[in-house]
Parts: sequence; structure tokens; C-alpha cells
Amino acid sequence: MTALLEVEDLRVAYGKIEAVKGISFSIEAGQVVSLIGTNGAGKSTTLRTISGLLKPVSGQVRFEGRRIDGTPANKIVGMGLAHSPEGRRIFARMTIEENLLLGAFLRRDQAGIQADMDRAYERFPILGERRKQAAGTLSGGEQQMLAMGRALMSQPKLLMLDEPSMGLSPIMMQKIMSTIAELRDQGTTILLVEQNAQAALSLADHGHVMEVGRISLSGTGQDLLTDESVRKAYLGED
Repeated sequence: MTALLEVEDLRVAYGKIEAVKGISFSIEAGQVVSLIGTNGAGKSTTLRTISGLLKPVSGQVRFEGRRIDGTPANKIVGMGLAHSPEGRRIFARMTIEENLLLGAFLRRDQAGIQADMDRAYERFPILGERRKQAAGTLSGGEQQMLAMGRALMSQPKLLMLDEPSMGLSPIMMQKIMSTIAELRDQGTTILLVEQNAQAALSLADHGHVMEVGRISLSGTGQDLLTDESVRKAYLGED
């Protein structure tokens, strides 16, 4: 059985600085896979390369068996791969509703788009209550809900989330993580980059630890949670 996403010997550089140094991993349909590691480990660069925002120096990215490295980002979205980026990147002056509609810009099924809008408002009621409000007036957590809702509007086969809990209050972080768990339980395939290693690995079927551009350790989410080196380095335990 072909994996939904396959990353093979991927190398990515910013000028002469190699940020990703030959990593390989795969994701099966329905899985949640987490990438954890410190700042500068190459996690966000990996996601940006998969989604077509960066071109790799070498290596391959295959989605549903088809090579997509070097494919324009808008075409990759059309194939069913959505990316909710670090920092949310919502359009502050546009309304919540307009931001969500942008997530469906490649779709033409108006009834389906409306159904997914209703689903987003059901999942995140605060967005529905304030749908005509400028997105820039939302709190950080509410903006993260909007970023996730916008990514889901493209009906992705694979949803990539980059640091969804960054800068959020503990209560809001719990809400975002419970939403990811809900999506997982509904069968959504997710690639999760997250600084909160405990939360990321608790949700994950499989996890990879990235250090200075390389994958240093891989295993099931539960195996990594109990790994002594992971507990010391990422879970704050002695």
C-alpha cells in the first residue's frame, strides 16, 4: 500500500546554509504524525517545502504516489494538501467569513462550500458569532481557530499544522489540541509540527524528533513519550 505522503532524502537550503539535511519519513492515510524539536531544527522548513513554498536542493516529496517537489503551491492545495502556517497568517482586514472563503478558492461546489462553512462555525462557535468582524480583532487563539478552519475549507486529504499552540493561553491551547484530536478521530490525516512535545506525541500515531536538520529519533507517539532522552530534552524531566 502506497503511503499518502512520502518524503525521501529531502535537503533544503537557504543560500549556503542547509536547513534540512536528508530526512525521510512517510504518512499513511488516517494517521497523525508529529515532528518535534527545538527552534531551528528544520521542522517548519520541512512543511514549507512539502507545501511548495520552498524548493528542495535534492530529494523527493510524493503525494498519493505522485512527485510534487517543485510543483507550485496553489496546485499542491488543489491536490488535497493544506498547510496552516506558523504565525497563522490570516488576513487581518478581511472578515472571518472572507478568510474562510479564501480557503475554498479552488472549489466551485457552492453548496459544499456553504456546508463546510457551517461546519467551521459549528466547530468554532466564536467564529460564527463574529463572522462579519475583521479577523485582525480576534485574539491569538481565535486567529488559530480561523487558520485551521480556513485550511479545512479546501477539504484536504492531508492537513499540515505548524505550531498551532504557539503563544496561546493554556485554556486555548487545550481547545486547539482537542480540536486536532477530534479531526483525528474523524479520520483526517495530519502532519503536526508542535513545540509542546507532550501534546504533540500524545496525539500522534508516529513521531519524529528533528535536531539541526536531521531526524535523530523515530517511533510511535507513545514510545517517544516514554523514551528517556525525549523526556529529558523535550518534556522537561530529569
